[in-house]
Amino acid sequence: MVRSFARVTAAAVALVFANSIADAQDPRQNQPGQFDFYVLSLSWSPSFCEAAGERGTPPQQQCSARPYSFVVHGLWPQYERGFPEFCQVPAPRIDGGIVSSMLDLMPAPRLIFQQWDKHGTCSGQTPSAYFETVRKVRAIVKIPPEFVDLKEMLTVTPDEVEEAFVKANPALGEMALR
Repeated sequence: MVRSFARVTAAAVALVFANSIADAQDPRQNQPGQFDFYVLSLSWSPSFCEAAGERGTPPQQQCSARPYSFVVHGLWPQYERGFPEFCQVPAPRIDGGIVSSMLDLMPAPRLIFQQWDKHGTCSGQTPSAYFETVRKVRAIVKIPPEFVDLKEMLTVTPDEVEEAFVKANPALGEMALR
């Protein structure tokens, strides 16, 4: 089930997916599996790569010769107000096979580990189940055709991104983006 909210930033598109958990927030703070909904965060890779270059950080896999468009930045459990994070410290380790299997959606092992530690541990799922959920939720969202299979870098405005996502995902409606 998709919940409705809207707003697009230049570097990310967040899509909200419902989870049937009770509304009380304070007693659930940072308890694995206790949250209201997920946010699927998609990062616009060209912006990430441009910013990384400006910071002088080492090149990332997603900034290689093959340009990426939108990549999964994370699947974030959320409360109606706020969000849990780092629900298990230390976080259960991720098997290398899981990391390898996610590189098509999240093209940086470091990103996969960071997102698991900060957000995945709050899902209440095993690493395998969490990343399977990431893959399933991402499969629901259709990336607009103009942002798929890039041959060269592309620069777009946030309004153009929002319009393209709404057009490609009419079932989500304008309020699903924020």
